[in-house]
Amino acid sequence: MSPIDTDQYVEGVLAGNRRLLSKAITLIESALDIHKQEAREVVSRLLPHSGQAVRLGITGVPGVGKSTFIESLGMFLIRQGHKVAVLAVDPSSTRSGGSIMADKTRMEQLATQADAYIRPSPSGGTLGGVARKTRETMIACEASGFDVMIVETVGVGQSETTVASMVDFFLVLMLAGAGDELQGIKKGVLELADAIAITKADGDNIDKALKARQSYEYALHLLAPASPEWHPPVLTCSARTMEGVDRIWETVHKHRSIVAASGALTANRHQQALAWLQDLLDDGLRERFLRHPGIQAQLPHYQREVVDGRISPTAAAEALLFLLDNPKSL
Repeated sequence: MSPIDTDQYVEGVLAGNRRLLSKAITLIESALDIHKQEAREVVSRLLPHSGQAVRLGITGVPGVGKSTFIESLGMFLIRQGHKVAVLAVDPSSTRSGGSIMADKTRMEQLATQADAYIRPSPSGGTLGGVARKTRETMIACEASGFDVMIVETVGVGQSETTVASMVDFFLVLMLAGAGDELQGIKKGVLELADAIAITKADGDNIDKALKARQSYEYALHLLAPASPEWHPPVLTCSARTMEGVDRIWETVHKHRSIVAASGALTANRHQQALAWLQDLLDDGLRERFLRHPGIQAQLPHYQREVVDGRISPTAAAEALLFLLDNPKSL
């Protein structure tokens, strides 16, 4: 880590210096305690300069063309005068340095734009840790002048819920023409969606996309809307021809106008901040617990007891937690 003080980080990020933005994010991602302390100060000072961007979360089934769509949307937004940052939440990445080369290879055109910034999640972390760093990276990017934040789910499972908890609009990309359109759709993902977009709606696939849209509209009709102000639409688009990409952005903008006018946008941001606080408390308590010298001394014993079947995991956990209430036993 080069010797850069906190003032330089903050001033550089606020000035839109890409090099210092990248270094600040690297500081945020660092697992070293000394870097964590400095990162907390940097993020705290950048926080008042963030929060004005449109925060868009995007997920999609395998093969849906998510990266191609994000690149097309990003290029469209840049032509409209926006500055776009793309962040990835990928708890499954184990390669050193995440997947930065893969991300930039997948979005070659967008990655070369002066008004675009692509950053993957850090590698080898838990979902909670990756999400925490993604939130802080979002603050840094917004403070640096990016007014559209695209948060992409790269992993699977809980990553969709996690991304939905940090954005204003959650877009689910679906693929037409793969058999039963509703097969394999997770109800939980549909409940998170603020809109569904059927991708690759071009050429011979247009009719399939229109049929798929009807199927998804029916599926959404069966679910109670998450908000009385907004009923998720189902759209079609083609990242290859750019058909429908503008309508998707219009939908995002319309949603923002409605929820901002009703106060729901502010209320949602407040709830997200409280949820973030709770996540930090949960992660911090777990980390401090496992780093306690007494727990570190006793944990291997209870792990062996659990593996050998001499004690249940529940009883072992209770015994370890009880040790903190009785310091003399440590």
